[in-house]
Amino acid sequence: MEQTQEKKKGKGGRPPKAVRKEIRTGVRFTKAEYFIVREKAIKAGLRYTGYIRQMALFGSVVARLSDEERAYIKQLIGMANNINQVSKQAHKEGMLNAMLLFESYRQQIDSLLNWLRRDK
Repeated sequence: MEQTQEKKKGKGGRPPKAVRKEIRTGVRFTKAEYFIVREKAIKAGLRYTGYIRQMALFGSVVARLSDEERAYIKQLIGMANNINQVSKQAHKEGMLNAMLLFESYRQQIDSLLNWLRRDK
């Protein structure tokens, strides 16, 4: 009876990857070169090996967004939603109120965009 009630055990763990990286190669660096590459990888938000792979294949690495940049983008998204509400208000209450609200949002968006351009 014990055998008939056994549950089928599935293979646990991580599923196999679709594309395996089978070939391993080594790169030799001086200590100074190693620390430079490692710092660049950290700035780009990548692991050391991922950074080297990106540079070897594409010749450039696009850095991930920092926490501060993500916060600014979230603000921009929120402002876009607010501008949508302004257009709805314009249809209901008239253009004067909507224009005043829109101008304040435009100034906030301009300052955020200037900040983002300054960093790049």
